[in-house]
Amino acid sequence: MSQPLRLVETSPTLPASADVVVIGGGIIGVFTAYYLARRGLSVAVVEKGRIGAEQSSRNWGWCRQQNRDARELPMATKSIDLWEKFAAETGEDTGFRRCGLFYLSNDEAEISRWASWRDFARTAGVTTHMLSGAEATERGRATGRAWKGGVFSPSDGTADPSKAAPAVAAAILKLGGSVHQNCAARGIEREGGRVSGVVTEAGTIKTGIAVMAGGAWASSFCRQLGIRFPQATIRQSIVHVSPMAAGLPDTLFTAGVAITRRSDGSYTLAISGRGRVDPTAQLMRFAPQFLPMFAKRWRNVWPGGLEGLRGGHESVTRWRLDAPTPMERVRILDPKPDPAGVRETRRRAVDLLPDLARAPVTSTWAGYIDSTPDGVPGIGEVAELPGFILAAGFSGHGFGIGPGAGHLIADLASGAKPIFDPASFNPARFKQSSWGKVADF
Repeated sequence: MSQPLRLVETSPTLPASADVVVIGGGIIGVFTAYYLARRGLSVAVVEKGRIGAEQSSRNWGWCRQQNRDARELPMATKSIDLWEKFAAETGEDTGFRRCGLFYLSNDEAEISRWASWRDFARTAGVTTHMLSGAEATERGRATGRAWKGGVFSPSDGTADPSKAAPAVAAAILKLGGSVHQNCAARGIEREGGRVSGVVTEAGTIKTGIAVMAGGAWASSFCRQLGIRFPQATIRQSIVHVSPMAAGLPDTLFTAGVAITRRSDGSYTLAISGRGRVDPTAQLMRFAPQFLPMFAKRWRNVWPGGLEGLRGGHESVTRWRLDAPTPMERVRILDPKPDPAGVRETRRRAVDLLPDLARAPVTSTWAGYIDSTPDGVPGIGEVAELPGFILAAGFSGHGFGIGPGAGHLIADLASGAKPIFDPASFNPARFKQSSWGKVADF
């Protein structure tokens, strides 16, 4: 992480019961719990490690509508407003700001795709500005090169991954919810064929509704319940450089590399879609469903190493409810960055923005992007187990759409009218033999 992850208070006592138990303290889990607590429901968040310590603090921090898959755009649009409202409602600082997102390209086909998306986005009330070659070159003058075109999306922005999930957890505590760190959920109890409790390492919480927001761990957890959820994780590396003087854009995306300015003036650097796929038993199990996605991204997604096996998040073994699980052996997934990827990211960033040559690398890290075969999350109650709501597989998009996703999941859990149509996210689609469009991320 570019900045130290904010520490969150842990509730001293595990409740005997709760209206809803949220499994996983990443951005999706905490926003779900926040919106439930605001409605007066009793909610407990159980997190095997620390709040926000995995992918929720290891991402770009972009909160974007630009270039969203059509299925995710309503969620993304709502999320932008909810990021702002959260700060006003709670006084908590997620680092969110509408700085706008900036894209540059010299690829005519890419520019054409952006223009087509702009035309589609207009129908959804989203404003995005296509930039001419002259406009793109002027706005991108820090690169010192000419560009054929670009995009600026003024209503989009960024939040701080080191602050966001902890800030939401703090708000949950203020509302009377409970947050339990270093408390892994081991499984689900059932009565009459539906959820009746969540078994944790510290005891059982009686509940009729459990939300699985466990990120990279979701598929393994579902397997314990006899639920098939196809998921593959991609290990992506990020480079952090020291603060720079003014002159570089707050955000910049190109096909080669992307940069993001943090609140302290430092920058994170990454290559979109690039990562390692670490071979695991789970990967082999779901490989046929993921072949179209991997084939589309073969230039950027390469075979990895043993990090996935060390992490234990893609285990196919069965866990006991009265013994430590893989989640307790590895509290926080902290995979090693890809050295070749780090070098290439730094090289591309300096080539794009020569001023970055003066900014030394201060840290590097990696995280696991939990992906589905079509690149869109699975959100909804699982038919095989009433009361069990899946909320995982956000495919690298989860941070920015966290508020909208959390609101929707809270709607489903509380029986409220959904904030937008959840049909596109129904996990039942993964039972089909045809996986549909493979979304970009």
